[in-house]
Amino acid sequence: MADNKPTDAVELTRALIRCASVTPVDGGALGVTGAALERLGFTTHAMTFSAPDTPDVDNLYARLGDSGPNFCFAGHTDVVPVGDADAWSLEPFAADIRDGILYGRGATDMKGAVAAFIAAVDVFLAKRGGGFDGSISLLITGDEEGPSINGTVKVLEWLAERGEKLDHCLVGEPTNPESLGDMVKIGRRGSMTGTLSVRGVQGHVAYPHLADNPLPRLIKMLDRLSGHVFDTGNDHFTPTNLELASIDVGNTAANVIPAHATALFNIRFNTEQTSDGLEAWLRQQCDAVGGDYDLNISVGAQPFLTVPGPFTDLISRAVEDVTGTKPALTTTGGTSDARFIHHHCPVAEFGLISESMHKVDEQASVSDIERLTGIYAQILDYYFDSNNADGGLHAA
Repeated sequence: MADNKPTDAVELTRALIRCASVTPVDGGALGVTGAALERLGFTTHAMTFSAPDTPDVDNLYARLGDSGPNFCFAGHTDVVPVGDADAWSLEPFAADIRDGILYGRGATDMKGAVAAFIAAVDVFLAKRGGGFDGSISLLITGDEEGPSINGTVKVLEWLAERGEKLDHCLVGEPTNPESLGDMVKIGRRGSMTGTLSVRGVQGHVAYPHLADNPLPRLIKMLDRLSGHVFDTGNDHFTPTNLELASIDVGNTAANVIPAHATALFNIRFNTEQTSDGLEAWLRQQCDAVGGDYDLNISVGAQPFLTVPGPFTDLISRAVEDVTGTKPALTTTGGTSDARFIHHHCPVAEFGLISESMHKVDEQASVSDIERLTGIYAQILDYYFDSNNADGGLHAA
């Protein structure tokens, strides 16, 4: 380390919040992250990826050590827009602290966790005198809140091309619904979005025989889709659910039969389902109603599960050591970049309290950021303990 001053997770979080890194703009956030890691001896790799019809995205991969096992902290420094800035109690990018609470966009999702990653490594190294067997890495993207095309996926491809392996990964997404220690995510449901467009013939409502109203057919289709019970879930997943998000005909005249009607819906599905099977069922239901329609399906994520075992036990033990709470192991919530990482190594998620993420007055308590640092440091300590190595965790 260049100096003996320990990394302050709260002050580092504040520095990151002051970088207005609304997707896909980096705003200097990865530079702040990289500098903090280089101070601890990490080798950093800044990389920008591109793809047609998507914005360029900056990313960072950093590694300390060159042997295995390689424990990776993964996360993102990009944030969602602030929304109505005038509705905030404090300026969204000022990173002000009031009554022990740090306010700012990204405080909980997830600049607080990124800062805690780095501060935890500092604590771990100080305890070990700087030496340990293996490597610690950080994979930090700038597009988790965006299309997720030029971020984690491409960094993982870059690692594979270099022959670099991740053995286990912890993502710092805000996982706790009410208090730190509530919940560790060990998987996520899949996500499928459908756009159903039914075509008819426009006409006057007084002369329906001269038109073809698409709405009755769309309503019948949606009734078949939304009323269906897909499954009852299983030991690790809640039931699959289909939710209607929008119905639109673009018609402002009460005396006109519309020419078309469109519905938007999303399915969150568990491991009892497959995306191919769901799409086949959707088309079967629409065909049963009949008529002229289009159904466009996009799959944003497949379901995955990190089976409970030594890795999840290690995380749970560290959480309980610091908080006194044994966390639940769940797969609830939306999607995260863990959906990409699980193809490369076992992955779990644990971070701050999720209640204020994406909201006006996003916030995290100073004490929670400090305790999260302690949890992450404990996880590193357990992970690189020789007893864990002998126990076969690193061969998982």
